Amino acid sequence: MDIVYIRELEIRTIIGIFDWERDQRQVVSLDLELGTDIREAAATDSIEKALDYKAVSKRLIDFVENSEFFLVETLAERIADILLKEFKVPWLKLRVGKPGAVTGSKDVGVVIIRGEKSQQL
Repeated sequence: MDIVYIRELEIRTIIGIFDWERDQRQVVSLDLELGTDIREAAATDSIEKALDYKAVSKRLIDFVENSEFFLVETLAERIADILLKEFKVPWLKLRVGKPGAVTGSKDVGVVIIRGEKSQQL
């Protein structure tokens, strides 16, 4: 299994439990590792045979920008659902971070692994 990855995709959204967080967009940062097999795309040199990371990014930007969750855990699960169902990835590793959410910390958040590979870990 190969991996297509996206690092530090920053998106502004409504996220959090405090009143000020419900009124003010904050940055969330995504790191993704998406399981795929790149051999057919490489052999044909065709984007139609590849997991299109630009299409993935655009879909996630649209989704996250228009979401309003209280928890990063919920956001992470919804993103995983989109990737597994719409992009048919067999497994993924996703980090969702909220930079600056805790004083003295650069970033806090969650890391989840979903799909076939998660059963083996």
